[in-house]
Amino acid sequence: MEQKENKVLPKKKVPNVELKNAENKNAELQNTESKIEKTENKERKKDESKKEQLDEQELIRESGQISLSDSRWHQKIHLLSVIGEIEGHECLSSNTKTTKYEHVLPKLAEIEDSDQVDGVLVLLNTVGGDVESGLAIAEMLSSLSKPTVSLVLGGSHSIGVPLAVSTDYSFIVPSGTMVIHPVRMSGTVIGAPPTYDYFQQMQNRIIHFIASHSRADEKRLEQLMMNTAMLTKDLGTILVGADAVKEGLIDEVGGIDQALHKLHEIIREQKNECL
Repeated sequence: MEQKENKVLPKKKVPNVELKNAENKNAELQNTESKIEKTENKERKKDESKKEQLDEQELIRESGQISLSDSRWHQKIHLLSVIGEIEGHECLSSNTKTTKYEHVLPKLAEIEDSDQVDGVLVLLNTVGGDVESGLAIAEMLSSLSKPTVSLVLGGSHSIGVPLAVSTDYSFIVPSGTMVIHPVRMSGTVIGAPPTYDYFQQMQNRIIHFIASHSRADEKRLEQLMMNTAMLTKDLGTILVGADAVKEGLIDEVGGIDQALHKLHEIIREQKNECL
């Protein structure tokens, strides 16, 4: 009988220990690099977050402005506050609270051209100030294509009145005040007929702007300006809360909740119209 040959199975290849060690070391190195990169990214994000917070604080300190991006309605609102006196072409003293128009105008232009802002909320607590500068800000606000809402808090006096009515919708708190009075002269006055004509023309510009951006009548506004019965040492009228609504200057009595709700409502309506 023929004997069967024993088949010899091929030996398994012994893994290359050195190659495995090298691969392990490479994997450890990659893992370490990944951890370092993650740590660096975290630190970078922290630094960026801190910088954004500092930038926001600086923006508030310098111009009273901030972006409300974490909205419950998922809309981006720019908050503009008009506080104290509206500063014009001359700098006021350092101990005077001011809103500088050279800060506000470029920001409004940026907002108009930005796709990161859906609407503007204007908070007002101002005694008035430079007429030309105040009118310039009011004209810019009224010409924005973005939805705008104003809220009169402590007061919106003098040239603050055109600012309050320049938005798409306006609110005033119950204790808020608006003072309407004629344009006052300051500094050296030239005693000539053209001086009176100039101030009359300026006053007419203010009255026309207010009337064209509110429900108030021009003749009634002039009567309120020239009122002699309320301010003992001056001409004009003080309107408190609901009185401003009654005279047609402000749309509604309300606070920050109503103002924000209305602004988001206008934004939604505008977006639906664009669809």
